[in-house]
Amino acid sequence: MKTFRNKKAEYNYYIQQQIEAGLMLQGTEIKSVRAGKINFKDSYARIEQGEVWLYNLHISVYDKGSYNNHDPERPRKLLLNRREINKLQTKLDEQGYTLVPLELVINDQGLAKIILALAKGKKKYDKRESLQEKDRKRDQDRVLKSR
Repeated sequence: MKTFRNKKAEYNYYIQQQIEAGLMLQGTEIKSVRAGKINFKDSYARIEQGEVWLYNLHISVYDKGSYNNHDPERPRKLLLNRREINKLQTKLDEQGYTLVPLELVINDQGLAKIILALAKGKKKYDKRESLQEKDRKRDQDRVLKSR
């Protein structure tokens, strides 16, 4: 099982809830994902006409793909139940919530799953606090390791 994490998501957002969704990919896209050629920068999900779409997830062009290669920045459909989509829609209607991908997982059956987070954006001072907390934890680990 391979996992690719969006490291910036926890820095930029408060994570409220996590949802696992299937990801519809083309043939050359899944090959690029397995090779680890994926970039989460500025990616987000949106509900449009009862379907969930993932935007700005960059999956690099497959090296050995010919004319069948995919567009690296194309919107990708996420697979969720109607009930889950309705729950997400009610949460997203509240002020400040957004859907952010946390990690992409290729499970044992070879299927691509994406873990979405229902998140609220952090302010600049909140991000500074996150960095200070990270530094404190690193210092504590150093002290404990040196003993």
